[in-house]
Amino acid sequence: MDASEFRRRGKEMVDYVANYLEGIESRLVYPDVEPGYLRPLLPSSAPEEPETFEDIIGDIERIIMPGVTHWHSPYFFAYFPTASSYPAMLADMLCGAIGCIGFSWAASPACTELETVMLDWLGKMLRLPDAFLAGDASLGGGVIQGSASEATLVALLAARTKVTRRLQAAFPELTQAAIMEKLVAYSSDQAHSSVERAGLIGGVKLKPIPSDSNFSMRAAALQEALQRDKAAGLIPFFVVATLGTTNCCSFDNLLEVGPICNEEDMWLHIDAAYAGSAFICPEFRHLLDGVEFADSFNFNPHKWLLVNFDCSAMWVKQRKDLIGAFKLDPVYLKHGHQDSGLITDYRHWQIPLGRRFRSLKMWFVFRMYGVKGLQAYIRKHVQLAHEFESLVRQDPRFEICMDVTLGLVCFRLKGSNQLNETLLKRINSARKIHLVPCHLRDKFVLRFAICSREVESAHVQRAWQHIRELADEVLSLDRA
Repeated sequence: MDASEFRRRGKEMVDYVANYLEGIESRLVYPDVEPGYLRPLLPSSAPEEPETFEDIIGDIERIIMPGVTHWHSPYFFAYFPTASSYPAMLADMLCGAIGCIGFSWAASPACTELETVMLDWLGKMLRLPDAFLAGDASLGGGVIQGSASEATLVALLAARTKVTRRLQAAFPELTQAAIMEKLVAYSSDQAHSSVERAGLIGGVKLKPIPSDSNFSMRAAALQEALQRDKAAGLIPFFVVATLGTTNCCSFDNLLEVGPICNEEDMWLHIDAAYAGSAFICPEFRHLLDGVEFADSFNFNPHKWLLVNFDCSAMWVKQRKDLIGAFKLDPVYLKHGHQDSGLITDYRHWQIPLGRRFRSLKMWFVFRMYGVKGLQAYIRKHVQLAHEFESLVRQDPRFEICMDVTLGLVCFRLKGSNQLNETLLKRINSARKIHLVPCHLRDKFVLRFAICSREVESAHVQRAWQHIRELADEVLSLDRA
């Protein structure tokens, strides 16, 4: 494919993408295929001779689309949103064309410097404390990670390195292994499974803190665990506070937990993967109160801020804590400006070496939507969630299981878990809308998350009508 054909095919692909997104509402949101459907549709090995672009395009509809879950359908209400916008798609095209591997400033200065500026832009939109921004006199700064899971792991590993070096400086006879076996980290029992995975990868104990009646981690429960573990000779060093849990969008109490972490010299990491986008709206910023106690903070613009995956924003107060944990400097990666103090090499802030020019997506989206446009988008989703909540409350057969704060509604039929499991199975088998469940204590609960950029009140209304019709069927069978 030469430049001339690329121009022609590129226009065709843009048309295909635009047609797909404009017509996505007509597709079944959840695919009707069985595991292993795709392999028989493909040759057993790669073609020896080139094939035509027309053949490949034809196979997208024949092979790929039947197995796609359409996350951007206005009838997709599962998980949490994954962001999508045309400006971000265009920026991704440019990123692919530039094709730099931005592990250091020298590898592509614009890649490094735009990321630093975009994280400052976003930090100011959130009104983060200045300590998290990368100003001239700042010790902190922001970085794009691939996911919130990576950010949690990076924070845990940095905290592990920091406490190990501190203890070895005070007690030189202590080995790293002796320290590691005593380290203990904490999170709410509502925290995402990726937090537990970070503990597994980091080789440290991770203990769940029982949440309160609002599914929030509070000071008393954390203090009790700390006292018990210190008495047992363990070394508490790391706490993950979640703002907007996956199960029900609950919020750990930062104003209670934060001071304890500071007093106990434990690293506090905030995981706001979903909810963080909402904090650009003044009416939701109070949910971030207490961030000043944190050592690191993370959320995913690729969830709810119209920046396509992957783009997970992470800030730290002390960048030397990350760099100190991950810095290796082989001669082939060194360059003449790395010790100038004017720039940073992001390879020292992450687990991989290579990194894409992801900040282009932020730059395009922030400029083409503006802060007001992004705020309006968040507010629309929250309003639609409250509209669905109101519909549920009008039907006495159903109950709301958690206060609706942002774009997630947790609800269920009054009755047994089996009744609700049957309802969910019928919903997803019909493939008109897509939901996923959660457990809140001993209750099986359905989650209704406002996700699509194109979702409107009419889609919410149709989804509720569909749920009610299926509930009629389930309840009639239950009575029989």
